[in-house]
Amino acid sequence: MAIPHGKVFFGNSIVDAQDATLGVATSAVLYGLSVYTVFPVQVSAEGRTAFRLSDHYQRLVESCKIIGIDTFATQWTFERFVEVVREVVAANAPDREVYARATVHVDESIPGTRVRGLSTTVSIFLYDAVPIVPQDGMRLKTSVWRRIPDNAIPSRAKVNGAYVNSVLAKQDAIDSGFDDCIFLDINGHVCELSAANIFLVRGGVLITPDVTSDILDGINRRTILTLAREEGITVQERTVDLTELYIADEVFVCGTSAGVAPVHEIDGRAVGERRTGATTSTLHKRHQAALTGDEVHGWVTVL
Repeated sequence: MAIPHGKVFFGNSIVDAQDATLGVATSAVLYGLSVYTVFPVQVSAEGRTAFRLSDHYQRLVESCKIIGIDTFATQWTFERFVEVVREVVAANAPDREVYARATVHVDESIPGTRVRGLSTTVSIFLYDAVPIVPQDGMRLKTSVWRRIPDNAIPSRAKVNGAYVNSVLAKQDAIDSGFDDCIFLDINGHVCELSAANIFLVRGGVLITPDVTSDILDGINRRTILTLAREEGITVQERTVDLTELYIADEVFVCGTSAGVAPVHEIDGRAVGERRTGATTSTLHKRHQAALTGDEVHGWVTVL
């Protein structure tokens, strides 16, 4: 559960977490009309760092643009975003890795089902970096719920209200005794998990659904693709059939809150030898190094 640490940026200042509240009649509450991003903040003897902060800021900008929120980009520069993140981290002084969640809320009261020209409030808070999926081999179930298509609610925009789709799918998986779900699109092709991107390895080739497969164009997904190519691994971004997962040598997922985590079973079928494969292990190690700033890609911002 994402329990905020004590100090939260809300509106225009740092406040106590219990004071960072939205009215019950705001669009954010009535319609789920907010967009957000989550990124890790690492803590080491050298200080605190945030991972791919410019990409997370850009995702907020793009999510707002897709949905029609027209105030964030004009009021928030990247420089302001970084400075506020620094203020939140300094106010909470975490001594271990945390996640930071930044959200743009439409806080206009009872404006009806529209979005342009409405006021917004930005919140940023920290919470403990607890993975949302098992890290030692998970069991997945194909969801009975289909992924919302791009022409209904765009997956590449992280819209709070859209996550009802993920809640339905993951709860069904949990109720059925699994760790998480696999979403299929309306044509039966593989999309992603409830809140993580998915990869498979077959014959030494790394395969993942492409960005037109109703997936979130995940920042960690992009990271894995970059690292895999640097390792000389052949990469395919394309339409993926469910049965390809059944016969894969390896399957793993990635995301800020998922890390790089292996999948050992899908719909009662063993993945490979029910153990973490070599490609998954390699990319997990490279990803961890990238998060902590050991990789030289310009991905880490010192806070």
